[in-house]
Amino acid sequence: MQAKSRPSRRRTYALLASAAGLATVAALASALPADAHSGKGHGHQHPSRYQDVQLLSFNDLHGNLEPPSGSSGRVTEAQADGTTKTIDAGGVEYLATHLRAARKGHPYSVTAAGGDMVGASPLISGLFHDEPTIEALNKLDLDVTTVGNHEFDEGAKELARLQNGGCHPTDGCYTDKKFKGADFPYLAANVLDEKTDKPILKPYWVWQKKDVRIGFIGVTLEGTPGIVSADGVKGLAFKDEVETINKYAKVLQRQGVQSIVALVHEGGFPASSSYNYDCDSAGAGSGISGPIVDIAKNVTPAVDALVTGHTHTAYVCTVDDPAGNPRMVTSAASFGRLYTDTTLTYDRRTGDIARTAVQSANHVVTRDVAKAPDMTELISKWNTLAAPIGNRAIGYIAADVNNTGTESPMGDLIADAQFAYGKELDPGTDLALMNPGGVRAGLTYAAKGSEGDGVVTYAEGFTVQPFANTVNLQDFTGAQLIQVLKEQVSGTNAAAPKILQPSANLTYTLDLTKTGADRVVTDSIRLDGAVVDPAATYRVATNSFLAGGGDGFTTLGQGTNDLVGTDDLSALAQYLTAHSSATSPLAPPAANRITIVQ
Repeated sequence: MQAKSRPSRRRTYALLASAAGLATVAALASALPADAHSGKGHGHQHPSRYQDVQLLSFNDLHGNLEPPSGSSGRVTEAQADGTTKTIDAGGVEYLATHLRAARKGHPYSVTAAGGDMVGASPLISGLFHDEPTIEALNKLDLDVTTVGNHEFDEGAKELARLQNGGCHPTDGCYTDKKFKGADFPYLAANVLDEKTDKPILKPYWVWQKKDVRIGFIGVTLEGTPGIVSADGVKGLAFKDEVETINKYAKVLQRQGVQSIVALVHEGGFPASSSYNYDCDSAGAGSGISGPIVDIAKNVTPAVDALVTGHTHTAYVCTVDDPAGNPRMVTSAASFGRLYTDTTLTYDRRTGDIARTAVQSANHVVTRDVAKAPDMTELISKWNTLAAPIGNRAIGYIAADVNNTGTESPMGDLIADAQFAYGKELDPGTDLALMNPGGVRAGLTYAAKGSEGDGVVTYAEGFTVQPFANTVNLQDFTGAQLIQVLKEQVSGTNAAAPKILQPSANLTYTLDLTKTGADRVVTDSIRLDGAVVDPAATYRVATNSFLAGGGDGFTTLGQGTNDLVGTDDLSALAQYLTAHSSATSPLAPPAANRITIVQ
């Protein structure tokens, strides 16, 4: 497949506020000639051998056009005295201003993303099948992105529509203008059509300005089918990330492209929650763990840098490539709270990146800069269309309902709501379980708009549960129920446990000092205070994602006597409306159903 370079867009800048960089720079020791970073020719006759190229990147935006609330809208910054502070961050009005300011003075600048630009989005975007986010990314002058797992929430056909444009096949056009689609290419090198065995979108793309060329290869995690609904990935095959990147790196090299960046929607877990910690303080790669480390160690040395995502964490690290040379691996957290600024020094003589000169840093998308007027206009347009639905009050809370911790108050509240709804569908329903990844945000007590403190609007509920999963009832034996709980910490979830959020009547002990399935203490499991009988039958409410065996819970895919109910957001709204009022708001659950030993 022949890559075509896109003509560089003429960028205009208006009303830009200066943005001070809040960052710790990770850099490889420079060993270049004195003119390596000048980008200027001697006597202005010939270009320098070396040309600095600015790579701006971010990941996991998830349609967060407005500033995300609560902990989702903050980052932690390490201070020189060893303390930390939190900074409010995010919102595309501010992201646009920061990116536009960062590009000033950098004629060679390319902007790339690490996937999950859409999906699990707040109402302003999700209600319109993420067309508003694609419009915003076009205005941000995004050049290229890889697909993430959430790009498949509505299936490959909908992803193709986001790329190519056209009105939604069911909901039609939302405005008097036809949706144009993305100005930038989505890359999906390791996502194949099972019938043709070819990538469903472009596997790579080449950015070019004058004589400088950089190739981008985009992949999502091979395990996407296990974390996306079966309908979303039907007919698709997801291939190994490393093998795919190495394959297309050779393709690019055969075309004469020696400078290559991999956009990988898979990530790691940094040693610190502060975005600006020194990831390499104890040596290359020492400050990060998780799947991206093995990927980075095995991707061909022909790739010069990896822009990653998926884990919603922040890091700027070097990890040695197979040749033993350090290589930059970055991630900019999530929700548009950070962006990464990486300097790639291009060697015109070899056409490759001089990796000894690579510098990179994460920067906070602070909210103390001027808002980008075009983004404000875009948000206003879509909010006006969403307002009749989004502003409706569905309940009242007495305090923040947070989405933090192994067991979160928000997860418990959703489980309680699904249990109550399940009892309405079938009085024989015994309990409910909610997957933590399906809880996208918490509920904040402070008013977001004019609704008043403590009021929960439909838009806020949508932000918490945007997937439109149904609430499903299934029968399981007690032995299967116990196995489900053990699958939280074993099998595919052994390394990174996925702790289900339980309804109030299910309690047990999670002993993190043990390993594997033993971390769930079988003798401690109680339902309504009674020991679970392995031979008895229990009616369990889950969402349709879990009922299909998602997130590695294969036993949940083996239930019987299925009954499919309404969507999960409606169940939450119904519960909040029934259990709260302005004079009697709902208190956050105590999150004490799981006793954690560590």
